[in-house]
Amino acid sequence: MATEAHGEEGGLVFHPMDQFIIKPLFGDGPVGLFTITNATLWMALTVLAVMALMVLGTSKRTTIPGRMQSVGELAYGFIYKMVEDVAGKDAVGFFPYIMTLFMFIVFANFLGLLPMSFTTTSHFAVTVLLALMVFFTVTIVGFVKNGSAFLGLFWVKSAPLALRPILAVIEIISYFVRPVSHSIRLAGNLMAGHAVIKVFAGFAAIAAVSPISVVAITAMYGLEVLVAFIQAYVFTILTCVYLKDALHPSH
Repeated sequence: MATEAHGEEGGLVFHPMDQFIIKPLFGDGPVGLFTITNATLWMALTVLAVMALMVLGTSKRTTIPGRMQSVGELAYGFIYKMVEDVAGKDAVGFFPYIMTLFMFIVFANFLGLLPMSFTTTSHFAVTVLLALMVFFTVTIVGFVKNGSAFLGLFWVKSAPLALRPILAVIEIISYFVRPVSHSIRLAGNLMAGHAVIKVFAGFAAIAAVSPISVVAITAMYGLEVLVAFIQAYVFTILTCVYLKDALHPSH
């Protein structure tokens, strides 16, 4: 995450949103469909980091695990239990997909905290795609497994009969809004936190407030480390909740 400030005409100028600009990795031309950008680089690094932990780190599979194997096993057990507890035992077949989602998001979030890095999950182009993948997967699974009974998800049988049509409309709207809230929550929280850190970093160049700014940056950075994990967790657990609705649609 780049944090830089510079003076122009005797004043301090910093642009908190510059760190989110997608730029070509080679040259200064426009970004096209097949242009390799900073986002491309950091997504590739995210995939390599996940592979390093889950493949290389667990390749020896020793009885007494090392650090990388321990972290890999903890992540595996954590997500497996989440899927089983939230979505049920019949959702375990989707564990590889959900595990991949979690590992990609959490590594992208943490790598985005490195100096001069690029936070791919702060872009709606990335988070919307992840959310739409979950949405279409859940919807297809719901219809394939339950057929027309999947529509029971929108019919609240426990409500009075007169209210059920109104509630059905509300349920349908909320269902199709899921990808929006699912994606905005992740990207919005990361973008806001990184922008605040950049603002504090800009004020660090002013001697009068520099000590306060440094303390604020340290506190915000610690908070962002926590947010990086929590947002990956929230995205994953919501995926499990949506999957549960697809497998067990009745209210």
